[in-house]
Formats: sequence, structure tokens, C-alpha cells
Amino acid sequence: MMHTILFNGDIITLDENRPRISAIAISYGRVVALGADDEIQRLANAETSIVNLGGKTILPGLTDAHLHWEAQSEALRSVNVFELPEKAIAVERVRERVQETPDGQWVQGQGWAQDLWRERAFPSKDDLDAVAPSHPVYLSAKSGHAAWVNSAALQRAGISDSTIDPAGGQILRDADGAATGILLETAMDLVSAIIPRPTSEELADMMMDAQEHALRCGITMIHDFDEPSCLAALQILRERGDLALRVLKQINQKWLRAAIDSGIRSGFGDDWIRIGALKLFADGALGAKTALMFEPYQGEPENYGMAVVDKEEMIEYVSLASACGLPSSIHAIGDKAVHDALDVFESVRREEAERGEPRTDRRHRIEHVQIVHPRDAHRLATLDVIASMQPIHATSDMITADRYWGARTTYAYNPRLQLDHGARVAFGSDAPVEPLDPLLGIHAAITRERGGQPAGGWHPEAKLTLHEAMLGFTQGPAYAAGMEDRLGKLDEGYLADLIVLDRDIYQVEPEEILELKILGTMVGGEWRFRDFD
Repeated sequence: MMHTILFNGDIITLDENRPRISAIAISYGRVVALGADDEIQRLANAETSIVNLGGKTILPGLTDAHLHWEAQSEALRSVNVFELPEKAIAVERVRERVQETPDGQWVQGQGWAQDLWRERAFPSKDDLDAVAPSHPVYLSAKSGHAAWVNSAALQRAGISDSTIDPAGGQILRDADGAATGILLETAMDLVSAIIPRPTSEELADMMMDAQEHALRCGITMIHDFDEPSCLAALQILRERGDLALRVLKQINQKWLRAAIDSGIRSGFGDDWIRIGALKLFADGALGAKTALMFEPYQGEPENYGMAVVDKEEMIEYVSLASACGLPSSIHAIGDKAVHDALDVFESVRREEAERGEPRTDRRHRIEHVQIVHPRDAHRLATLDVIASMQPIHATSDMITADRYWGARTTYAYNPRLQLDHGARVAFGSDAPVEPLDPLLGIHAAITRERGGQPAGGWHPEAKLTLHEAMLGFTQGPAYAAGMEDRLGKLDEGYLADLIVLDRDIYQVEPEEILELKILGTMVGGEWRFRDFD
């Protein structure tokens, strides 16, 4: 229907001037009126769909401000080795997939984390060779910054014991110098680049399953960090009339020149698919112990992590992008990487000021901001750089962070610190690194607990209020996308993106947030998922 009225509801607008109402009128994909039941119902005509909410709660649609949509779509069809408690279970699942896969074809999976295993050591190719002697196997780590492969995969990629480490990556080797089957950072590309890719049409089909899952989780927009192949498949969905999520598409480093040569600037596109920022990697990840640190990892006095792109090169890229109308988004997890990213943005902010450009013209971001040096805690706010963070990483990584970073974790996974300094924040999941479910992120942000542990929360001083967490999944991402004038709250003229919950999220106990049910998701005034009368 082009016209819809929802009434008898508990509608939370996230508009501070009118926080709660009971009815809302929608026309041609936009909110046209909000207020009391009787005044809104009077706007109905013969073409209006009128829905009695029966007291159900409505919120603005939620945005996942950092995920990998192509990888998420493929992960739903790959071997599930996500956060398994034992290496043997992962190996067994690979064996089962091998038995149903034609000989010689690739077997792929995602999500293993050796820190959850008893031995906590990286696995090896030998583990996989035992169950997959002729099928090449590629399993990416939960962090996305390490891969576990077998001998067949190494042979396909031409990797031998004497292969030189690529810039920004490492082929792990044993004491005898033999490749172990673990690839870190850019070394992963040596194998991943030769794995046959699905066609754009096939990937679009995969995205339909991922989109259905996202809509059932209350997600109405995503910020994607995958390759142009993801953009191609998204456009096919759009052409088919099947795209039901809004997308902010970032541009990865190697495609910057092509984008600039095409004249593409931030905001190119429309309210369904639009271009966001240049994406760079400053460092690796905690799980792979490649996050770049000022001080070494505990127990590894020689390991400071790894710079994927050094500061001078980042300045060149970010400066060029900014001059051509694109903000930048820098992946930075370690405190040294965050420091370097901030130095880059400080330099480029000076250039922008010299050109007379307001800071809001270039909505720069740092992705993850997982640990900050105390001296840098205020700098995102000072430079007006968005802290794009994933609250669920705190509860997922806390044991590993304590093990490798020790007392430094006071400044880790801490959006509270950024908010208190006045920085803008935008929240996401990093799916498929973590599950695609914003309620998990909201719960993690306000409790800092996982499964009730640790009681009272890990570094409880970093807890957010529920309202702060909600804004992180709504208004923060809307600002980052340059869409704050039409997304992030429910108000006249705003896009009619909203979700229906079975209960008021502001009234339940924190532990009950994980039990809330998404009953409906509307995007652009149309029900994309509905499970209520």
C-alpha cells in the first residue's frame, strides 16, 4: 500500500521533541504525520491500510554500520566453524562437508578462534590434510585476519616453504621453516584470490537469504565494507525489485583511483544504494595478534603487531580521497594504529580547512577503535572523526584482550570514553565476524556481559545507557551516511523505516533484551517482514 496508518501503538520516535506517540501516518515511503490515534486516523481514505498495533512497540529501523555483506551472504552457505570450543569439532565439520563435495572443489568456512580451544595454539595444515587430502580447504578466522588452509590449498596457490611473505602479511612457519597452513593479513590473499568466485547473479541469490535474516533482526540499513563484486550483486537485487535494505557502500583502497577517475564522490547514488568512504587498513586484529600496539603483547616481548598500510601511505590516500570528495574510513584496532590514523586525519583536516571545507563535508571514520592510548582518548572528538565501533566485540574479545593487553584494557572497546569526550559513534556487528543481530550489540553495550559473565560487566565503567546504545544503531549511522535529515528517527518527512517489537525495550530488564522479538520490519513504507496480525 502507498498509504499506511499505524495506531494504538507505543511508538518511540527517538526525537527528543516528541519522544513517544501512539499513531503514525505513512505515504509514499515517508512519514507524513505523527500524533494521537484520533487525529492520525482522521487522515485515512479508502486507499489507506490501517493497522491496529495492539500496544506493540515501534522503533526507528536499526542500522548495522560495519559489516561485510558479501562475506555474510556466503557464510550462511559455508562450513560453520564459528566460535567452536574445540579444534576437533571444526575438523569434523570439514570432513562432513568434504564427503558431500565433488572431488577437487573448494571447501570454505569462517569463524574459528583458537583462543577458545584448550591448547590455544594456531592449528595447522596437517589437521585439515587428515580429512581433506584432495579438496583445497580455506577457513577464515573469526577475526577475518587469519586463514587456516590445507596442503592442497597451498599447492593450488603456489605457496611453498620458500615463498616470501607479502607486504603487510605473513606465512606462518614452523621451527624447520615449513609453512604451517596459517596465513596472516595480506598473506590470506595468496589463497583467497584463486578461489572461484560466484557470479554476480549467484551472489545476489545468496544475498536474498542474508537479507531475510537481517530484516528479521530489525535491520533496515547496512554499511558494507566488501569489494565491488558486492556492489554488483546489490545492483542486481535492485534491478530485480528485491532489494529491501538501504546500503552505504565503502570503496576499498585498490579501487580508489577507479572511483576518482569515474568522478564518484561521497553520497553518489540514492537512498537505497549510495557511496560512502574510502576504506584503508592500518593494522590487523587482536585474535591474530596483528593489531599494531605501542607496547608488545603480554608474553611476546617481540610482538608489537603489524602495520598493513603505513602512516605516510595512508596520508597520501586519505588526502587524495578528500580532495576528490570522499571521506575515509580507516580500520584501526591497536593503540598505535589508532594513533597513526588520528595523525593522518589531523593532517588531512588541516588541508580541508585550508580549502575552506566544513568538517561535516568529510565524515571520516575510524573502524573498530578497539584500544586507544590514553593520550589519544580525546582526539576523535577533537578532529570530528566518527568512532565506528562494535559493542559486541567487547564481550566476545574480553578474555583474549585481558590475556594479551592486560591493564591496557581500561582503554579498550570503550565507546563510553568516546561519548564522554564528545565524539560521534556509530555501531555495527562486523558480521560475519560476529552474529548479525543488533539486539546482541545493544545488550553488550549496556551490560558488558556475556552469558551473565563477568557479573556486573567487564570494565563496567564503560557501560552505556540504553538510549545511548539505541542512538548508536540509529542516529550515529545516519550521520555517518550523510542521511541524518531523513534517517535515524521517526519524524515528518523522514523515511518510513521502522521495526515492531513485542515489548518496550526501554522498560524491560537488560537481560530480557535478548528475549525481545522483532515482529515486523518496514523499509520505505513497505512491510519487508511481518509476523503479527
